[in-house]
Amino acid sequence: MFLTFEGMEGCGKSTQCKKLIEHFVRQGHDVLHTLEPGGSRLGKELRRILLDPKNSDLSSTSELFLYLADRAQHVSSVIRPAMEDGRTVICDRFADSTVVYQGYGRGLDPSLLHHLNDVAVQGLWPDVTILLDVEPEIGLRRALTRNMQDNKTATEGRFEAESMAFHTRIREGYLTWAALHRSRFLVVDASRNPDAVFDSILRGLEEKGLG
Repeated sequence: MFLTFEGMEGCGKSTQCKKLIEHFVRQGHDVLHTLEPGGSRLGKELRRILLDPKNSDLSSTSELFLYLADRAQHVSSVIRPAMEDGRTVICDRFADSTVVYQGYGRGLDPSLLHHLNDVAVQGLWPDVTILLDVEPEIGLRRALTRNMQDNKTATEGRFEAESMAFHTRIREGYLTWAALHRSRFLVVDASRNPDAVFDSILRGLEEKGLG
């Protein structure tokens, strides 16, 4: 089973990933928790480049191909081997992030991005993608607070530094993309407290036969 979490900065993906992993472990699953960018050895180097605020001059096309390289290596060296071993894989961000951020956010063609991602993942798409939906003002406030608490403002704040208009496009892009792929997406209101959000996730997974 392959599940991914998506959403804008500050939507609560890390918290809900942890809760879902604990839930599946209690059920007896062997769970691999991974993330993008940075889920492979090579990906850790690419993550440093992609999230560093000093690289604000990174072009949209360069950004795209760095993410695709990270993803291709991640799938081939981490995700697919884990699934072949019968493990449950839970990933914090995956190919949908690139479609939304570089497509709806940066203005590249979402259909082309989907095709390029399909090449990168070799046809391996999640069974369910959980979209944690939150208003941009709430998400960005959470993300900035988190980065300050974790002392990551100087190393992983490139997207948080984007304009509110950009973050609004990201939210709208996610909701549009989820509507186009309704059978795979589970959209959850992430503005509530973490326990309420997790209850909605479990109910949604049960409805999809994966609870």
